[in-house]
Amino acid sequence: MAGWTGRILRVDLTRKKAVAQELDAAVAKSFIGGRGLAIKILWDELPPGVDPLSPHNKLVFATGPLTGLPGPNFGKLVVAAKSPLTRGYGDGNIGTWAAVNLRKAGYDALVVEGKAEKPSYIYIENDKVEVLDATEYWGLNAWAVEEKLQKIHGRDAAVITIGPAGENLVRFATVISQKGRSGGRPGMGAVMGSKNLKAIVVKGRGEIPLADKAAYQKLAVEAVREGSSSPSYSFWMRQGTTSTVEWAQEASVLPTYNFSEGQFDEFSKVGGAMVEKFETDLKSCPLCFMACGHWVPAESGTVEVDYENLAMLGPNLGIGDLSKVGELNRIADTMGMDTISLGNVLGYVMEASERGYGAKLGFEVEWGDYEAAKQLALDIAYRRGVGDLLAEGVKHISERIGSQDFAIHVKGLEVSAYDCHAAPAMALAYATSPIGAHHKDAWVISWEVKTDRFGYTREKAAKVIELQRIRGGWFETFVGCRFPWVEVSMTLDWYPKLFKAATGVDASPEYFNEVGDRIYALIRAFWIREHGGWNREMDMPPKKWFKQPLTRGPLKGAHLDYQGYNQLLDYYYELRGWDKNGVPTRETLSKLGLGYVAKELEKYVEVH
Repeated sequence: MAGWTGRILRVDLTRKKAVAQELDAAVAKSFIGGRGLAIKILWDELPPGVDPLSPHNKLVFATGPLTGLPGPNFGKLVVAAKSPLTRGYGDGNIGTWAAVNLRKAGYDALVVEGKAEKPSYIYIENDKVEVLDATEYWGLNAWAVEEKLQKIHGRDAAVITIGPAGENLVRFATVISQKGRSGGRPGMGAVMGSKNLKAIVVKGRGEIPLADKAAYQKLAVEAVREGSSSPSYSFWMRQGTTSTVEWAQEASVLPTYNFSEGQFDEFSKVGGAMVEKFETDLKSCPLCFMACGHWVPAESGTVEVDYENLAMLGPNLGIGDLSKVGELNRIADTMGMDTISLGNVLGYVMEASERGYGAKLGFEVEWGDYEAAKQLALDIAYRRGVGDLLAEGVKHISERIGSQDFAIHVKGLEVSAYDCHAAPAMALAYATSPIGAHHKDAWVISWEVKTDRFGYTREKAAKVIELQRIRGGWFETFVGCRFPWVEVSMTLDWYPKLFKAATGVDASPEYFNEVGDRIYALIRAFWIREHGGWNREMDMPPKKWFKQPLTRGPLKGAHLDYQGYNQLLDYYYELRGWDKNGVPTRETLSKLGLGYVAKELEKYVEVH
């Protein structure tokens, strides 16, 4: 199997046993890798209704056939499991040398099963796999653990770890690598913690098999040359995604005061220009030619920031100070929890306080109260006091205090940093994201702002699906970074060429799109199974965007239209071949080679 290593490593923590399993060639071609391989494993192997924090859940670290190869940013992997936050499918994409080393060690994926008797870490060095004692590291922050493990195993050892948030089963805990890379928003760090697994250390020295090495190397050089010669490349290297703060302010989509508004008076104090002014370092994922890691001073050191972190921990909380936003970001990264969900949780409790729910929460916190936000962030990581409630996420908190009208989530996953009062297509992208409200699967808002802010058209539904196919069927499977395509206009044509040179598979855009459709249908089936049914309300964006219009800026008065959105959702379902409730039809499943899934779904819903 050129391109693929052809092996999956399974580690049973309960028995301290590791075994390498052959990757079925038909599965590789149908699901490619990354998210595709992850959902295939979880669908096939998890008992329906499994508790996400039980030993029976499985944690999958999946690469793709381009992972670890030179070229346009292939240093990533997908980490996936049943989510403890949403109880549906959960995953995240993280840039880490562990992705490269796992492939060079001879594996396309690592599947972690069971639960260790005591705190442990997995050590992988080619065919040598051990489960080692991590008792002395339990309780340490993620950055400290990485340093200690690299002192033992060498600087060339790649480390993925969790912080105290993962250990304490914070439902939006993430996995951490390279002191600035965080992945797995829907609680993948909590799944890791539930298994008493503190870290994974990987060293690989083998060669990744290629169908045509010379052709691949030539294409990789040419692709990177195209991307790095883009007119936008220089500006990207100076500000990266942080410049989106200014863009979002201008477009009135910058989340402000828990997504109540789309503009923030002090946006310039946390935007790209400010980041460029105070930047201390620039770092990247492995094999990257366009580093997005912009490091800035924070109160207790330095930290890597990007747009999502700045927006969610700044304007969304009413904080307009880069060093303070950076410190909240640093707490999240060292503790090992998602900055987006943290910003949502803090924003929700600030608004709840403003609305008079302080008695039900047991505390009050005002907009912009940085000291309180910092203390609450630490309380969440350690589940201290009210932090124990907040660690459950916005959906749970809103149900506890009895007010969901201003809870900003979809399916339990908090919304990332784009306000959608006047962005119906982006609202649809959030609502139909396969992991809950996340932007990476269909960042349609840039296109929408340029075309039609207020329409609920078939064209918009089609555009969301087009982007979901590219991001979910292409980048999340082979596995790579989307920024060369999105930010420096590297054309998509390069990827089928690189894929063919690596694997020998003559892949067309239609092939990748079909794989994407197959993955989306199987992920939807997983959600249906794990929730014991389905209805279209599960694909609705937050109520606030319908009920509470913007009160300021050029789009004052804007809000989503309920009838219009439902029409948009109908278009989406029709174009995907799903029924009016959002269930893939029997015909669609059959066309995608998932006929066997229909029989399982019949236990929970009517399959047309």
